[in-house]
Amino acid sequence: MDDRPSRIALPETGAPSRISPAPRRSRLKAFLVGILILLAIGAAAWYLTPSSTQTGKAGRFNPNAPMPVVGKAAATGDMPVVLTGLGTVTPLATVTVKTQINGYLAKIDFQEGQMVKAGDLLAEIDPRPYQVALEQAEGTLARDQALLADAKLDLVRYQKLVAQDSIAEQQRDTQAALVKQDEGTVKFDQGQVDSAKLNLTYCHIVAPVAGRVGLRQVDQGNYVTSGDANGIVVVTTLQPITVVFTLPEDSIPPLMQQTHQGVTLPVAAWDRAHVHKLADGTLVSVDNQIDTTTGTFKLKAIFPNADETLFPNQFVNAELLLTTEKNAILVPQSAVQRGAPGTFVYLIDPASDTVSVRTITLGAGDANNIVVEKGLAAGDMVVIDGADKLKDGAKITLPNAEGSGGHAGTAAQKSGDGQSQGQAEHHHRRQDSGKGQQGEPSGSSQPSAQ
Repeated sequence: MDDRPSRIALPETGAPSRISPAPRRSRLKAFLVGILILLAIGAAAWYLTPSSTQTGKAGRFNPNAPMPVVGKAAATGDMPVVLTGLGTVTPLATVTVKTQINGYLAKIDFQEGQMVKAGDLLAEIDPRPYQVALEQAEGTLARDQALLADAKLDLVRYQKLVAQDSIAEQQRDTQAALVKQDEGTVKFDQGQVDSAKLNLTYCHIVAPVAGRVGLRQVDQGNYVTSGDANGIVVVTTLQPITVVFTLPEDSIPPLMQQTHQGVTLPVAAWDRAHVHKLADGTLVSVDNQIDTTTGTFKLKAIFPNADETLFPNQFVNAELLLTTEKNAILVPQSAVQRGAPGTFVYLIDPASDTVSVRTITLGAGDANNIVVEKGLAAGDMVVIDGADKLKDGAKITLPNAEGSGGHAGTAAQKSGDGQSQGQAEHHHRRQDSGKGQQGEPSGSSQPSAQ
């Protein structure tokens, strides 16, 4: 065996170690990827950032450019003061026709849904039992009338005999009492005859009021009694007809002022959606107390209802015309703003093409216009569209503004031909899209203090 120790090859300490080129390549690749990502982000930011020319064209996105708005002059006109409440159509009379006697229903003399007058025949009950009862009562009456006549003759005889002192006065007095008794019997019999005649009349059931008959509650041939809860038919008066509606209690003072002066107040009935007008009527009465649970009071209006557009128990919107304000200052509803100053409008100064906040006091209004009781005069220009970005003292342009004359668009011309053309086209589209919505508020905006 070789006893020599084995040799282990060790690297030379003085020789330089070699590093694999793989890590260096990965670092270079990551560096290049990062540069590409930064370039892509920069390109995207440059592409998405609007240029100065584009910013200059859009006044709403450039804080230094005039704000394009639409203006309109305050005008004078008449404004009706209308009180609106939810109401229910109620007929003047709703009668359940019942029989007042018992018997077989021999005949039905109406058609369901038929219009009838008071006194028209509706049904007939078999009259034969009541005809027999009438004959019996008349027979009893005739017998008792004969007894009464005989008693009266005897009384005359007894009076003569007493005068001759032929009989005792007691016999005469007894005969006089018998006459009184027979008179009472005859009167009772006459009542029986009248009752039998009345029952015979009740066999013919007639309409108690004029109106429309409803659906038949019982068929011909049934035995009916006066205790039937449903009756035979229901008759409802439709012409005229009333509407009972409610108003808030704050409306009582001006309403009572008009009624005490004897003014006839017109009332219009509209459908549930408040789109179609159904009928015109007048106010007839006001309730005598306020409902404490709702804070409202009831009123009743009457309508001729010649075309029967109003139907019992129908829900309607009642409009009560209280008065009409003459020569009031009117502005569109869209011009009114609400914010920290309260209720205000943006007043346009045509000379400087700026707007200022003007606090106003409002009155009555409708879907389109509203009365300005204080704060504006006729002819004052107010902003009706584009007020959402305005503040006190802001510069504006008025393309196609009403009432501004040749001054409209002056600020736009100062900004350059290309810029004014783009703004005019932009606001023309806004004006067209806002047609039909003039009565709706453009949204509350709060002016900023400069």
